[in-house]
Amino acid sequence: MAMKSAASSAIRSLLSSSSSTFSRNLHAPAERKKIVGVFYKGGEYAKLNPNFVGCVEGALGIREWLESLGHQYIVTDDKEGPNSELDKHLHDAHIIISTPFHPAYVTAERIKKAKNLELLLTAGIGSDHVDLKAAAAAGLTVAEVTGSNVVSVAEDELLRILVLVRNFLPGYHQAVNGEWNVAGIAHRAYDLEGKTIGTVGAGRIGKLLLQRLKPFNCNLLYYDRLRMNPELEKEIGAKFEEELDAMLPKCDVIVINMPLTEQTRIAKCKKGVVIVNNARGAIMDTQAIADACTSGHVAGYGGDVWPVQPAPKDHPWRFMPNHAMTPHISGTTIDAQLRYAAGVKDMLDRHFKGEDFPEQNYIVKEGQLASQYR
Repeated sequence: MAMKSAASSAIRSLLSSSSSTFSRNLHAPAERKKIVGVFYKGGEYAKLNPNFVGCVEGALGIREWLESLGHQYIVTDDKEGPNSELDKHLHDAHIIISTPFHPAYVTAERIKKAKNLELLLTAGIGSDHVDLKAAAAAGLTVAEVTGSNVVSVAEDELLRILVLVRNFLPGYHQAVNGEWNVAGIAHRAYDLEGKTIGTVGAGRIGKLLLQRLKPFNCNLLYYDRLRMNPELEKEIGAKFEEELDAMLPKCDVIVINMPLTEQTRIAKCKKGVVIVNNARGAIMDTQAIADACTSGHVAGYGGDVWPVQPAPKDHPWRFMPNHAMTPHISGTTIDAQLRYAAGVKDMLDRHFKGEDFPEQNYIVKEGQLASQYR
């Protein structure tokens, strides 16, 4: 979609700012930095939208700016194995930028090889492709663009809830395949109104999802380490559940918005539950989910996160019934790309100047992990 807004225009302006805005002398680095960006390829789609900055070809829209400051900027999608383009540049790279959508797995072994490495940036949210303990031990800074994907992911979660509850996908496939079997869809299609929906985690994304769900007149529950402000809780109309195991059996739909181990908890969910997980694929036990969908204990499972990304072609979730899985796309809408590209540029600029990042962006700082990763 070729939509323009004041917000996206402002972000594009930040991305395209040049030495006319920021003096080259002011930014001139004491040391030329080598920056390696690892993103997914845009291919034939790269030229279709000038705001498509999250791909290799778009390079976050910061190449001209970085090179004007004297830095070297290597961008690739080749990240797997010792002969990958990423590994070829590890030995003298100062900064690695990656995304959750095509993650460069920065292991302890890779960190050991990268003698000059200072900074690991995630263009987006979610840094578990980095061995955080190894990064902390090596004195590296790890940071991400907190908040950049909140709207995008919350909207995507709402989409997947509706797709699964309304049994949309079988109808779509019938239309594509020239079929017409209303009963094959209607026998397990429901309204969202009146259903009990629980979110496991009510941070930025969880809260926004609950707000988006309010007009559907659902019974809204949430579990989190911290309870919401009472006024916000009342405004959203959501009820706080102190115990996760007490909340799960009440829910017709469960949305995962924070890390936890679900393998032993699927059995606590009511039969016929719908689960949406846009948090992290590794949260879920792969085979347990596939088995639960096959048996019908889970009526539908949807998400865009997989235990390993890209997911293998033979991954069980590709073939289980009643799923709404896609590649990892929820947080890389064009709007989200512009937000996280601007956030990466801001942090790079601060790094070159020796300034701190916004505190909420840090995942590892001065050898310490952020609280949610401890």
